[in-house]
Amino acid sequence: MHIVTAMQMRGYGMVCGFAAALTMSVFAQAPSTTAAQGAPTDDAVKTLVSRLELAKYKATIKGLTQFGDRRQGTKRNRDAVDWIEAQLESYGCSDVSRIKYTYTTPQRGQNAGRGRGGAGRGAAPQGDENKRPGQGGSTIFGHRAPTGVNTDPMKQPDERIRALDEEPATDGPREEVYCTKIGTTHPEEMYIVGGHMDGHGWNEAANDDGSGTALVMELARVFNAPDVQTERSIRFALWNNEETGLNGARAYVEQRAPLQGKEDPAGSHKYPEPKWLGMIQHDMMMWDHGMPDASGRVSPDQRPEADVNIEFQQTSKFADEAQKLAWAFKAANEKYATDYPAAVGPHMTNTDSTPFMDLVPALSLRENFRGSQIGGGWDPNWHQPSDVFTTYSDKDFRLGLNAAQTTLAAVAQLTGATIRK
Repeated sequence: MHIVTAMQMRGYGMVCGFAAALTMSVFAQAPSTTAAQGAPTDDAVKTLVSRLELAKYKATIKGLTQFGDRRQGTKRNRDAVDWIEAQLESYGCSDVSRIKYTYTTPQRGQNAGRGRGGAGRGAAPQGDENKRPGQGGSTIFGHRAPTGVNTDPMKQPDERIRALDEEPATDGPREEVYCTKIGTTHPEEMYIVGGHMDGHGWNEAANDDGSGTALVMELARVFNAPDVQTERSIRFALWNNEETGLNGARAYVEQRAPLQGKEDPAGSHKYPEPKWLGMIQHDMMMWDHGMPDASGRVSPDQRPEADVNIEFQQTSKFADEAQKLAWAFKAANEKYATDYPAAVGPHMTNTDSTPFMDLVPALSLRENFRGSQIGGGWDPNWHQPSDVFTTYSDKDFRLGLNAAQTTLAAVAQLTGATIRK
């Protein structure tokens, strides 16, 4: 049973109202000359959602797994960054750029360290890395299974994958890729859609977070089709160094937050960093097989109650706005997703949206609620050798695709997406 059932019951009747209010508040900012054409039509959103295909989503995940676990600080990670950049360029995504920073492993006993040029927060104890004093978490109910990070290469039975993942991580320079769909009416405002491309555990990082990275890339492909335009900008970001403490996302915030909404050069109507309207993260999208049984075993089959989980952080400075954004995403899921429903929860943690949450309304979409379910061992592949492409069925891949449909539909509405005839 989901921990937010009572909350959903209280808020269900307000879903459509929240979504409509949020969408109208966005479109109300547009010039009156374009107000009539600002809101996307239902047909336009349906058409955009229909351009997401299971085969393409799977192919993008498969493309990412050619680099093994893409662990930060390795050649396979750098090769994957290059591949992602080339894919985004092939989609026609404009302003394909990189954030550069340096990562240094924290010394023993340190919770956090700072690297040169932007970000060096290290990993904190599991489950605590994103908590501030006074910040609560969600409670784990029912049976639990052990969680952790596999560090034993011999637990990976596939010799090819063991060879791919053999190079250890080293400290030094890091890079991550982003690109932008530039808005036609309000290029100075944008939504950020993110996923992290690094992984670890002697695997292929197919789900954590190939599934989220592929989702972001597929949205970049759809939104950057020649016949699609949006009134507001959308940034597609593929973070690095998530597994070491959200370092890539933190580097982006530290480097780019002060630049928001500033025209450069003056009079050019170009905004290298548009004002942030919302940030939506995607991390582990495919496995929803239910709670472990008393022996710690999780079913190999996806449960009938599988859903897309949408989280906001109730202790963040933008909690009210983030909650409204979450309900808008749930409404988009109900109207446009093809197979699986969505559930909303108030405890967003251990995710790349955390560095943003006190600066802008921020959400995290996942396969399970992070604290109460993933933290309780609901995904036995998490950071384990079994997180490989062949582990997952089409039902699993389709759950990730439904998360993509949810985000695409919501962002299309929020940015005023239309299709040129």
